[in-house]
Amino acid sequence: MRRLLLFALLALGAAACEKTPAAPPVVDGQLEPVGNPHGDMSTPPLPDPEMQDGRVGRSPRRLTVNQLARSIEVAVGRPWTSLEGGLATTLGRADFALVNQESTEPNLVFAKFLEDGAREVCMAQAAAEKALAAPEARVLSRTIPGPLGDLRKLSDAQVREMLVYLSIRFWGSPLQGDELTRWAGFFTKAATRAEAITNGRDQALAAVCIALMTDSRFLTY
Repeated sequence: MRRLLLFALLALGAAACEKTPAAPPVVDGQLEPVGNPHGDMSTPPLPDPEMQDGRVGRSPRRLTVNQLARSIEVAVGRPWTSLEGGLATTLGRADFALVNQESTEPNLVFAKFLEDGAREVCMAQAAAEKALAAPEARVLSRTIPGPLGDLRKLSDAQVREMLVYLSIRFWGSPLQGDELTRWAGFFTKAATRAEAITNGRDQALAAVCIALMTDSRFLTY
């Protein structure tokens, strides 16, 4: 009886050895494998946007004053000259006397002064482009062929081409879909009103420039 029981235990042990492969021999200088404490990460869990105010990842950050100055110059084609000086400190630039950390809070003061700055640079650039016949010399109206004429006569395709170009220039991403349609309607209304103003044809371009520059997509990253 004991001999039969011993044979049974040996048989069970052999079956267990067949199911469980032997671990590879340890090699000198090689670390032994360590199990992942997080378990199987082949399909990592995604964060729940509802638990993060609709966002996944970090919150957007506002441009610093130096980043804003450079972005305006590149996007619009001219600098915001009033920014340098006391206004830069008001908008958050550190003076390293009283303030030693750059502020990037999107507050109402920043929004108010930025709107003033947008009007300054956009209207100046739009007015300057009236005298530029070559499209490659212009920024806001680069996609419009020939000298600037009655902007109401632009086709819908030309309006959309201009808006896509400008949105990429200002935001790094194109307007599209229903949003592009709304912006096209906005430009058409602005062009109609601008044509009624004496020598105010350029103000339709300025209005689009101001809207692009004061959009959150221009101010945050």
